[in-house]
Amino acid sequence: MPKTPDDLMRHLAELGIEVSTYGHPPLFTVEESRGLRGKIPGAHTKNLFLKDRKGRYFLLTVAEDARVDLKAIHHTLGASGRLSFGSAERLEAFLGVAPGSVTVFGVINDDLRQVTVVLDEQLMESDVINAHPLHNEATTSIRRSDLLRFLRSTGHEPLILKVSQ
Repeated sequence: MPKTPDDLMRHLAELGIEVSTYGHPPLFTVEESRGLRGKIPGAHTKNLFLKDRKGRYFLLTVAEDARVDLKAIHHTLGASGRLSFGSAERLEAFLGVAPGSVTVFGVINDDLRQVTVVLDEQLMESDVINAHPLHNEATTSIRRSDLLRFLRSTGHEPLILKVSQ
């Protein structure tokens, strides 16, 4: 059973991590979320759930306006061949979220550590990072250092790489 947004907030609180969460109508794309600019400070993210030919999975988190060359990113990640998008079934099984709600917070559900988390260097220049709290009807703001602490608490040591162009 995947963890709920309440489970996520409880986990963050247990770590002593303070976040701000803003409710809003469901957002499925970066374009839809642009209307929140000015209301929610910090860097806003987009997330790509990817897999390589050997069945390795990656969660790539970049700034919402970042461009990623999916034909070449496998070189940067050390992946086996070109990457493709992971299936909705694997997304739900590994991260506990549905398409349209992909989020870096989903790793709280990856108990077996089947997903490698990759954070873009450019995104990590921001003091505050925004992501969905396991559903797309809210945005949670977290400090960069606290995001790293959260990821490590789930057993995911993130790779911080230059993946955007």
